[in-house]
Amino acid sequence: MNKQYTKGLAVKADIDECITSNGGCEQNCTNTLGSFVCACQKGMVLQRDGLSCAYDYDEVLRLSLLFYEAQRSGMLPADNRVPWRGDSATDDATPNGEDLSGGYYDAGDHLKLGLPMAYSASVLAWGFIEFENAYEAAGQVDNMLACLKWFSDYFIKCHAQEHEFYAQVGLKQSDHDYWGRAEEMTMERPAFKVNETNPGTDVVCATAAAMAAISVVFKDRDPFYAATLVTHAEQLYEFGDNFRGYYSNSIVDAAELYKSISYMDDLCFAACWLYYATNKPTYLTQAIDILNSEPTGRPYSFGWGDVTAGYRLLVLKLTGDTRTYKGLIIDKFLTEWQPVIGDLPYSPNGMVFRHEWGSLRYSTSTAFIALSLAEAGPKRTLYRKWAKGQVDIAMGSTGRSFVVGFGSNPPTQPHHRGSSCPDLPASCDWPEYRSTDPNPKTLYGALVGGPGENDEYSDKRDNYYQNEVTLDFNAGFQSAVAGLRHLQLIGEYPGAD
Repeated sequence: MNKQYTKGLAVKADIDECITSNGGCEQNCTNTLGSFVCACQKGMVLQRDGLSCAYDYDEVLRLSLLFYEAQRSGMLPADNRVPWRGDSATDDATPNGEDLSGGYYDAGDHLKLGLPMAYSASVLAWGFIEFENAYEAAGQVDNMLACLKWFSDYFIKCHAQEHEFYAQVGLKQSDHDYWGRAEEMTMERPAFKVNETNPGTDVVCATAAAMAAISVVFKDRDPFYAATLVTHAEQLYEFGDNFRGYYSNSIVDAAELYKSISYMDDLCFAACWLYYATNKPTYLTQAIDILNSEPTGRPYSFGWGDVTAGYRLLVLKLTGDTRTYKGLIIDKFLTEWQPVIGDLPYSPNGMVFRHEWGSLRYSTSTAFIALSLAEAGPKRTLYRKWAKGQVDIAMGSTGRSFVVGFGSNPPTQPHHRGSSCPDLPASCDWPEYRSTDPNPKTLYGALVGGPGENDEYSDKRDNYYQNEVTLDFNAGFQSAVAGLRHLQLIGEYPGAD
């Protein structure tokens, strides 16, 4: 703003700084008398320089935790923050009547599944351990602790006997024949276990990893609870190691839901987390032995079905031996995901495309691996910038958000029973599934599957390839978001080109 002085009187001559180079604003510039201000599009916040914009990672963390609360099963706490949710499946039990209430519903349905539940818990805990300052900045530490404890309290119930673990509650067919509220379910919900004669190394060791990781979170906050989790994790690891087999061979219904094709990765993942939790050298030795004995090919992805990229990274971090192990993560995984030099296709809008069903879960979980590796040093700038680009796509950088209730033009019809239901006492059934109206309840924070290889996307409830929501979709995404917020806090946030 310029000042002109005429006959001793100060006369303000306002200059519209927004006309010239947008005032230096990255997005929106508004001139006011004597000054100008920058502003950002919906879902973004102005940074400290007063000019640039970034996604509101604090808000995304808050909303993602609300999504997990919307997925809670059992007796809800007094501080329940999702008003359209109530107590549900409180009678879930073993055939002997032991309590199996609690835990989380897997997706838009009402099944409780040890896989991917355990994977989701371990990835969330991992992200919290590495990027706790992000949760502190967002004011979400207490909510995150409650989220993790909701997982581990349920896992304790599922591990009623040393060599038994209940890995599934509910049947696919009867559950999927029902479209309605969790609070109004009337179908039978049988519980299925693995044991010595019907083993399930994958689900058992995935749960051991999750309980060990969560114990790290609670080690200084609640030592007794952390020790309880370690005891269960060690017993589960021993059980899974000594009685090997695929859980989806032991539980017939699981083969139609989340069929397992490997379990050595889960063994190694559990050994890594048990070493982290206990500092017992035998676990690290076992992890390294498994890593050295397993094929060194490229994992398809980092997800519930294969955590190889995760255990390779953990071995690197736990040993501090970047030189020996970085190639197994970079050359044998992350390089494939990079533009130009990698083998995977990219959409026109810049999303790395692994598979049409839940495309964003693949890109964002890999982004978390990239951000975690970058903390150890290798290709820090490259991977942080790449991860930011992939996560920002999920939040709307290509013109629309894929996070329900966040940003510009977010999804309105996620494939989710409860949020599709109107207020009680109105009924909820298959007509609500077929409705073309937005879901009456906003499933805040849920990451939907995402767009196709050519960025095509249909916000339709019946389009479960693109509009399904699940525990594991949000896990890698939320931990990657925490990683980006962490970079802002330490002054190492990747800039634009």
